[in-house]
Formats: sequence, C-alpha cells, structure tokens
Amino acid sequence: MTFCTLKKLNLPFFVVSLIALGALSVLSFAPFNYSLISLFSLSVLFYIWRQLNNSKHAFLSGTFFGLGLFGCGISWIYISLNVYGGMPPLLSLLATFLFCAFCASFIGFIGWFSVHRKLNFILTPFIWTFIEWMKGWVFTGFPWLTMGYSQISSSPLSGFLPLVGIYGVTFILTSLALTLSFIPLHKHKNSQLLKLGFVCIIFILGNFLKQIEWTDPIGEPISISLIQGNIAQDNKWQKETITQTLDMYQTLIQEAKGEIILLPETALPLLIEYIPHTFIELSKTHALKNKGNILMGAIQREGTSYFNVVFNLGKDLPQVYQKSHLVPFGEFIPLKFLFQYIYMHYLNIPMNDLTRGDVHQPLMNIGNQKIAFNICYEDVFGEEIINALPSATLLANVSNDAWYGRSIAASQHLQFSQARAIETGRMMIRSTNTGVTAIIDQHGAVKEILPTFSEGILEGSVQGFQNATPYVRFGNWPVITLCLIVLIGWISRHSKLLSTLKKK
Repeated sequence: MTFCTLKKLNLPFFVVSLIALGALSVLSFAPFNYSLISLFSLSVLFYIWRQLNNSKHAFLSGTFFGLGLFGCGISWIYISLNVYGGMPPLLSLLATFLFCAFCASFIGFIGWFSVHRKLNFILTPFIWTFIEWMKGWVFTGFPWLTMGYSQISSSPLSGFLPLVGIYGVTFILTSLALTLSFIPLHKHKNSQLLKLGFVCIIFILGNFLKQIEWTDPIGEPISISLIQGNIAQDNKWQKETITQTLDMYQTLIQEAKGEIILLPETALPLLIEYIPHTFIELSKTHALKNKGNILMGAIQREGTSYFNVVFNLGKDLPQVYQKSHLVPFGEFIPLKFLFQYIYMHYLNIPMNDLTRGDVHQPLMNIGNQKIAFNICYEDVFGEEIINALPSATLLANVSNDAWYGRSIAASQHLQFSQARAIETGRMMIRSTNTGVTAIIDQHGAVKEILPTFSEGILEGSVQGFQNATPYVRFGNWPVITLCLIVLIGWISRHSKLLSTLKKK
C-alpha cells in the first residue's frame, strides 16, 4: 500500500487519523498512565511507515502524528502565554502551534530517515532514540513527552530505567513497537507467535528488574514538612500581595513539624536581601525548635546578576543552590534579536532575564541528608541530575506549575520526578506552589501527596540512600553511543555499496 493509494482512498481521513493516533498516545503519560497505548500507537505508526516508499511522505505522516501528540500533550503552553503572560489570544495560539509543530518535526525526521533509501526500516528504534535525545538538548532542550516517560511508573518497562535511563526505555519501547508492526506483514503463524513471545519476554524481564534493590538505605529516616502555598500566579508577583504571601507562609511554617521544612520555588517573591528581618528570625527560631532547617525559594542578587535559588535557615551552616538549567522564554530570552520585541510589547513574564548557576554545585548538607536540589523543570534532565550522584542521599524538587493552570502539566511534571527517583535509586521530595506536592520513594511510587490547588502541609519522613545504579555510573552514553555506531556503520556500508553499484 503506497502513499498514492492512500491518497486515492481518502487523504484527509488519513491525515486526521494520524493526528488522532498521536493524540491517543497522550493517554500513556500522566495523569492517565495507560502505558500500553503508546506501544499500540507506535506500532501502527511504524506499520504505516513500512508501507511508504517515499521519505517525504514518511516525514509528513510523522509530523502529523507529532502534531497530535504535542498539540494535545503540551497545549497548556497557551495558558502560560495568554492567561498569565498577557499575550493576545491569536498570537498565543500561533506561538503554541508553532512550538508544537517544531516538536512534531522531530518525529517527522524520524520517519524521513527510517524510510530513506539509504537506510533500513529495522533501524527505526535507533533513529527514534537518537533524535529524541537530540530534542533533549538542542536549544537547551525540551524532552517533554519523551516516549520513555509513557512507561513510568506502572509499566514493567520502567524496570529497565536504573540500567539504561529514559532514552534506553525509549529504545526498548520503540523496538517492541517495531516488532509488533511486522506481525500483520508476516502471515505465518509461527513467525507471529515468535514476535509476540519476544515482547512478552521483555515485559517479564522488566518486571523482574523492578524487584531489584539497586541502592541501600543509609542513616536514620528524617521527618519532613512540604509546604504548598497555592498562590495564584496572577497575584504572585504583585507588590500589593507580598505581605499577605509572607503572612500565609509564616503561618504554615509555624505549623510544620518536620526537621526539614521545604517551601516551593520562589515561594517568597522577593530578593533575599529584601525579605523582612522578622520573617527570617521567626522562621529560623521555628527551625531550631524542630532541631532542623527551613529551605525556601527566592531570588538572589549578586552584582548585576539574578539567580533563582533555594536557601536554608536553621541549625546547619547557610547554604544556597542556584538554578543552572533555566527555562527558555520563561527565565531567559534566547535569540534576543528575534524575540526581544515580542517580550517588550506582548508578554508580561517577571524575572525573565536570570543568570545560570554553575552546573556543578556543592550538595546541600541538611541534617543527616546530602540533598541534590533541582528547581522547576531541571528534573526533566536525568543526565544532569546524576552529576550530584552517588554522593547525594536524597533528591528534592521545588517548582511552580501555576503557570499552566488546571491542566495536565503538573501531573506530567510529577511523572518526570518519578523517573529520576527510579533512575537514581533515591527518594524524591517535591514542594510546589499549586501541585503536585509529593513524597516519591526510590522505586518511583508516590507515597504521600497533597491535593492540587489547595493550601497545606504534607508531613512525612524520608530515607537516605547510598550506592549507584548502572545509569548513575554511565548515564545516557551507552545507549546513545550504540545508536550512533549502528547508524554511522549502516550509512557508511550502504554509501560504499551504492558507490560500487554506480561504478558497475
């Protein structure tokens, strides 16, 4: 069945079906977590690509699939631009569509390379994994909806996470989807059963790996209090509400019982130097009463530079973590010569010109824990989180997903934190402004959680862990290197073959 045949049948229906297939894949990610749907949708996509002889048509079909995936999966970007950024509706819609189209084009290129005459369709998992990895770092990276996340944490395939990381799970998932896509093409029953058997064996192996304890407890558990302020984003940076915000947080701090009390990202919408002395003293006194520390988010000024930070007050020495992976367009303006005008005339995003902290920063030694902090979407980058390991005993994320309203963004973000916990064999604590505030164990399971869009304190305890998973030791490089070697080898081989045939 060629593209031309499909065109004669019903091209509009074919395009809509591809978009719907991509949109269906969103159900594999949080908050839905139907992990098998992505396996099905990828299998169908690969089956379609298998029928195409034209790489341009494969690019278009992959892009339409991607438009469905990202158009439904990250449509919440519109909320941040229009509702809280103040951008006009039509311009917000255009900006969101263009960004989704940019992300979708990566899947389009996967289709193009997979069907290209110099390659073989069997290389699709290698191509998909490598291009998805590229999407995770180009223009500082946006690995949102990387396919491996669709298997966190209910699927047996998440058992491979401590071994090969999120891109390794992507490779395994796409390999299984490719295997299933061949079943309709092979009418021999034994061949079909063999492929189904292979898929089952991988799932059984993944489930076995989930039972392995890759890390060991160290020290005694420590009590924690995770505070969720539920400050409306359109009020957060208003001067008129700062006093009310400080009073609310001080009330919650005084009620908190933990040795570690954690506040969300920029919970205090002030420069550290402008935080009232009385607030600092009351907070520190309560921390000392609990024989512990309070850790809170604010903005730090050093000369002419401004940093998004977490700092501590209490029995331990003063320490600061400065966010190093900033959000493009949210915390810094990339390609200013192109986008400066839009920011000046159409957007109202506070603190949009921050400075990056160092990539390698000392761990925060709080009580008996060595904490590796990550702020906002820094926890999407597993290869950066492991820079603090195996020294860190605990992971902590502070965030403010109020920018995306009552969308699925916060649940997706929680899923990324779950992946980091599994990859590293460490517990992850999350304190957020509107949700999801949670305690995640070393297996990626959510132990305790606060209702979203509510003010409250999540009381609990956490255990530190030591030693390193294979992923902590080797990172993404084994998987990415394998993909590169296979792709370069195949291209080199076929280039020589084509040259030989031309000479003859």
